[in-house]
Amino acid sequence: MIEVLNLQHRYWIDRRKFARLLARLAEKYGFDDPGITLAFVGTRTIIKLNRRFLKRDGPTDVLSFPGLGEGGREKHHLGDIIISVPQAFRQSFAEEHGLETELMDLAVHGFLHLLGLGHGKGIEEEELRVREALAGGV
Repeated sequence: MIEVLNLQHRYWIDRRKFARLLARLAEKYGFDDPGITLAFVGTRTIIKLNRRFLKRDGPTDVLSFPGLGEGGREKHHLGDIIISVPQAFRQSFAEEHGLETELMDLAVHGFLHLLGLGHGKGIEEEELRVREALAGGV
């Protein structure tokens, strides 16, 4: 089951669009109905989570928490993705694209972290491949 939560109230989020994105990613990587939670949060929440789980002070854009599911690729709890919407909003200006594009990019990035890809371990190249594959829209 894919669950998308908007836990911040400053920016409107099309939760269905992000659920479709995650469903397409799960299908692409061979997962049948994985458990994924994507939560959009504000600055205070991401700072607390970053400090508690990564022992880092300050905000970040996305955190991923891989699941501990069992039973192969079916009915597997893949994990949780937490995205800071205010941080994404700031980054969208630097990247010169809209907030929704930045949030989509961060959702893909977080999903790939759930699969075990990391910085320096092929995540950047895989993000490019995924973006090309999803270019037709979500």
